[in-house]
Amino acid sequence: MTDWRAVGYGFVVMVLAGLLATFAPVIGHVGAGLIGGFVAGYVAGGGLLSGTWHGLLAGSVSGIVVTLLLAAFGGLVGLAGGPLGGLLGGAGVLVVGLLLTLLFAIDSALAGAIGGVLGE
Repeated sequence: MTDWRAVGYGFVVMVLAGLLATFAPVIGHVGAGLIGGFVAGYVAGGGLLSGTWHGLLAGSVSGIVVTLLLAAFGGLVGLAGGPLGGLLGGAGVLVVGLLLTLLFAIDSALAGAIGGVLGE
């Protein structure tokens, strides 16, 4: 059973750490995923599989939310190139963002597994 409170805590930690990570873009955002996944797994407890699941959910939810926000922003900025520019700008950001969501969900799941084991 999914503990949505743990996923919510992981999501909030990832967003806050991600905002702070803008000074070290790649390392900082991967670290944000690790920290948030760990928090989700730790709060959920329940062992390896439970921690992995909750870390994966927290990483996926935060990645999808950030991707949708950036795609909307890319579409608005792309509107300077007309309607086709807005479509291409938003769609490009959406595709890249979904790939990054997959990558960040994986590191969140790994950290969640560690948090789940330690949270027992």
